Amino acid sequence: MSDILTDTSAGVLTITLNRVDKKNSITAAMYASMAEALVQAEADPAVRAVVFQGHETIFSAGNDIGDFLNAKPSTMDSPVFRFLRGISTFSKPVLAAVCGPAVGIGTTLLFHCDLVYAGDNAAFSMPFVNLGLCPEAASSYLAPQRMGYGRAAEALLLGEPFLAEAALEMGLVSRIVPPSEAAALAQRQAQKLAAKPLGSLVETKRLMKLGQVEVVAQRMVQEAQSFGRMLAEPAAREAFTAFMEKRKPDFSKI
Repeated sequence: MSDILTDTSAGVLTITLNRVDKKNSITAAMYASMAEALVQAEADPAVRAVVFQGHETIFSAGNDIGDFLNAKPSTMDSPVFRFLRGISTFSKPVLAAVCGPAVGIGTTLLFHCDLVYAGDNAAFSMPFVNLGLCPEAASSYLAPQRMGYGRAAEALLLGEPFLAEAALEMGLVSRIVPPSEAAALAQRQAQKLAAKPLGSLVETKRLMKLGQVEVVAQRMVQEAQSFGRMLAEPAAREAFTAFMEKRKPDFSKI
């Protein structure tokens, strides 16, 4: 069975992360599948909203580390960057149902969603610094904008998880429900949107994001340049080696 499932019904494209045995960690092939699904949905007038979802116990553990290290994104046309461009510029409403851990890209992709519904077991984290890296998906810009600088600094500099209630207070999520209800709620809200005039939805979203699209695109490029450079530096090598060896990294000499 595919690691990414897509289904279109009643004007809603649902993209499901379907790799629960690997905690929905995302591979380059999965990024490519999601990027292509967004391209097709953008062009298809029958698709009026998109929902991202995982499992009731896990949204995503972030990048699959082994796959990532074997196929590091080397250009802005790499699958991960095609996906990020696709979700950040998608003109129609994007929703997410998030339960369980949402790590790294599992959290940063949510900044590009219009509505996020969280299970009360959701836990968000952006541990890039702990891996010797820097933020991605324009989160260095969008996190302070959405959460306020102080809270964004805690989330990005400490890299510690924050729970659904904190995410609701920060404005990252729209509503908290039991995990068994999150996907159904996202679908109901998406179907409400799909019943509305598509032109009005698209224009309203465009106006709300006016002036932000160019900044986000520039920040993604800047982050990618820094990310690529830092990936080859000693701190990241130590962090990833420690991860593979299942030990705590030692940055004391770096």
